[in-house]
Amino acid sequence: MTISKMKIQELLMDNSDHECEGIGPDKVCVHIAGIADLPSQFGDFQIVAFYNNRDDKEHAAIIKGDICGAEDVPVRVHSECLTGDALGSLRCDCRNQLEEALKAIGKMEKGIVLYLRQEGRGIGLTNKIRAYGLQDYGFDTVDANLALGFRDDERDYSVAAHMLFSLEVKSIQLMTNNPKKINDLTKYGVKVTRRIPHIIPPNEHNKFYLETKASKSGHMIDFHGKQHLKEQDDRPILEGMTETQIAAIQEN
Repeated sequence: MTISKMKIQELLMDNSDHECEGIGPDKVCVHIAGIADLPSQFGDFQIVAFYNNRDDKEHAAIIKGDICGAEDVPVRVHSECLTGDALGSLRCDCRNQLEEALKAIGKMEKGIVLYLRQEGRGIGLTNKIRAYGLQDYGFDTVDANLALGFRDDERDYSVAAHMLFSLEVKSIQLMTNNPKKINDLTKYGVKVTRRIPHIIPPNEHNKFYLETKASKSGHMIDFHGKQHLKEQDDRPILEGMTETQIAAIQEN
């Protein structure tokens, strides 16, 4: 079952003149601009185009099934990576992450891949290439960003949160290894009921990059065979936690 044509027209009409106070420090307001069928090699989806008032960038949601009003929807939040997604770069795992998410969700009753236009962990394509140049001289991915005057991760997920609200999703299971995504979406009001690990085996070109994400950026990736219990992995997103408990975990 997909989003019905009647519901599509309702969403488009409701979003045609949508205005709100916005989400996050930049007061991001997002509205749905178009919806169409998207048959693909990974399954039959619907694609939703979004416009926002923050950066004039066009973001997209690739949807399987009728997710409007649904709870516990599996969701992958993917940030654009031209070199990985389109060119197949082996310096990162972005293309593999995107394809594996589409394959997994394509087999499910319902799910969403949010495709966000925030290239290079939010620093843009040109600065990402500059960071690659520094990495060629021995910098790791975090130190290269810092050397260029950026934080290790400049991404923001207020647009993603609003996209989910626009689609009327009640709660999600987040496919991620990145605690920042969990924390940011929760902060912006998204109900995250569970984390689904999204582990991609490294190759010889991106192993150091992935190890750096794990050791310096807190990504839940283990390269040393240490067992991760489900309770440990899911600590930041236990359902029913109070705001005080969530804040305490984020500080640790």
